[in-house]
Amino acid sequence: MRVLVKLGGTLLDSLDSRAALAAQIAALPSTGVEAVVVHGGGKQMTRFLTERGVESRFVNGLRVTSPDVIDAVLKVFAGSVNKELVSSLVAAGAPAVGLSGIDGVLAEARQLNPELGAVGEIVQTNPAVLNALVEHGFIPVVACVAGDRQGGIYNVNADQMAVACAAGYEAARLLFLTDVDGVRAADGTTLPVLDVAGCQELIAQGVATGGMQAKLNSACAALAQGVGEVIIAPGSAPRVIERLLNGEVLGTRIVKEAQQ
Repeated sequence: MRVLVKLGGTLLDSLDSRAALAAQIAALPSTGVEAVVVHGGGKQMTRFLTERGVESRFVNGLRVTSPDVIDAVLKVFAGSVNKELVSSLVAAGAPAVGLSGIDGVLAEARQLNPELGAVGEIVQTNPAVLNALVEHGFIPVVACVAGDRQGGIYNVNADQMAVACAAGYEAARLLFLTDVDGVRAADGTTLPVLDVAGCQELIAQGVATGGMQAKLNSACAALAQGVGEVIIAPGSAPRVIERLLNGEVLGTRIVKEAQQ
C-alpha cells in the first residue's frame, strides 16, 4: 500500500518529536507500506526571519514571499528542516532521501498572485521521481518548495504539496499529522468521520477557519484527484501512524461520501 505522510512543522521542531515520528516512518517498509513524506516548517521559517529582522507578512494565510524570504525558504524548508528530518530517519534505520519539488521537476509551479511574490501553485507533478526512489527502497522526504522550467523557485503551501504528491504518487491514504486532535464540530468535539459535503458545511458555517479550513480544502482536493482516504490526526499520539493504518478511530477520517 502506498501512503503519503504530511508532517506539520510544529511536530518537527523538537528532537524528541522528530525522532518518534521518524521511528514510526522507518518501520513502515517492513509492513509492506511504501511511504513518501512531505513536511512543512512555518514555525521554523518565522523564527529564522525574525532573528534576521525580516517581518513575516501574510495575505489570506499565505506568507508574502519577497527575494529575502525565498532565500530563507531554501535555507529553512529545503535546508535545515528537511535535513534534520532526513537525519532522524537515517538514525532510525531508514534510507531517506531529502528533496524538494525543484528536483527532477517533481512539483512544477507558477506564480499564484503577484501581490504574494514568489508564492506558487502547483500545476503538475512528476511522480517518476518518487517512484524511482521508492522502487529502490528509499523513503523520499519532500520540502514544500517548487520550481518551474524557467528556473523559478516558489514557496508553496505544504498541504498543497502533500496533495499534489499523493495524487501523482497514487497514494491510497494521505495522513495529515498535525498539532490538533482532528476536525472539530461546532460544539468542540472531534469528528471521527467527515465527508466532502460535511467539510464544505463546516467551512460555510465558519466553524472551520484558517489552517483547518485550508486542510479541509486540501483533503477534498486529494479525494477529487483519486486519493482513497485522508486522515487529519494528532502527530504526537503514541504510535499514531501504525494505529491509523490499522483502522483505529483517531483524529478525523475524511471520505468522499459518508456511508449510509
